[in-house]
Amino acid sequence: MPTVAVDLGNRSYEVLVEPGSLARSGELLAKTGLNGRVALISDEVVASFHAEAALASLNAAGFSPTLHTIPSGESSKSLTHVEELCRSMTRAGHDRKSIVVALGGGVTGDLAGFVSAIFYRGIPFAQIPTTIVSQVDSSVGGKTGVNIAEGKNLVGSFHQPKLVLVDPETLRTLPDREFREGFAEVIKHAAIRDAAMLDELLTLDPDSRDVPADLIARNIAIKARIVEADEEERSGERALLNFGHTVGHGIEASVPYGEMLHGEAISLGLRAAVFLSKKRAGLGETHASKILGLLAHFRLPVVLPDAITTDTVLEKLRRDKKFESGKIRFVVLSAAGQASLTDSITPDDLREATDHLRTQP
Repeated sequence: MPTVAVDLGNRSYEVLVEPGSLARSGELLAKTGLNGRVALISDEVVASFHAEAALASLNAAGFSPTLHTIPSGESSKSLTHVEELCRSMTRAGHDRKSIVVALGGGVTGDLAGFVSAIFYRGIPFAQIPTTIVSQVDSSVGGKTGVNIAEGKNLVGSFHQPKLVLVDPETLRTLPDREFREGFAEVIKHAAIRDAAMLDELLTLDPDSRDVPADLIARNIAIKARIVEADEEERSGERALLNFGHTVGHGIEASVPYGEMLHGEAISLGLRAAVFLSKKRAGLGETHASKILGLLAHFRLPVVLPDAITTDTVLEKLRRDKKFESGKIRFVVLSAAGQASLTDSITPDDLREATDHLRTQP
């Protein structure tokens, strides 16, 4: 199976990518040296498809798992559900020797990871991501957390998993919209670090669920190398992963959670970031058109709904973690595969970029 090592000293772990590996999750988790009781955290929809296989495998490997489910959707990524899960785990007899396994998409992974970071002051956890977004991005890197009314991911912790197990077969159970949204993160990775991938993505059938394991592993490797260089986002290197996320998070936070999927908001954010990269960083039209063409290829949104006002987006942006001492750290491209961080983007630039999203490409 394609394997990507994330080298973080005593917090190092492997990401294993193999079709059908969900049914071997217990065996593979045991190989990390972990043992004890497992709290399997999943959302209700994912659990209906995959929990039985995961529980059977964990039982066969001697882990004595219990299942803890949350409602599907972004609204579950809250402190209320953190408390509910901690109480449910306590009632089920879990303690500091237990392990959390997150089975699901980015919401489940972020939430379960945060629960594992604070339950009994921190217990080990593993990720079994089941969406494109979570497989190529959010399951790797140790960022965990929840949303509050003022913004996304404002309460959280760095807590690295012990193992990430990616089974591309789980993508077959996703609705079309949830499947396609994840390619916004794939396009982002290609844009910041792998220009050749942009051409390769155009050859993929956006309706096919046969996503190559090697492509997933290649995206994970991009994320892993950046995380290794800047685990807790101190040097600025890890911030490159926020390409498209500044405006994207502002848009996502401007509507009720779940109304717009994460990848859909990031698609709009990518278009805004491309616009500002052309204006401020010299991004050429050829590379810009290639990125925008891929958003269209995967049928991702590129026009901002009229109901989302520019003022609302900008207000949400001001509360974003990417602001430091009143200045925003914005990721721009000088060319495909060449990303950098700048603090020269002004509020007027952000307003212009957001207004640009109201035009047809």
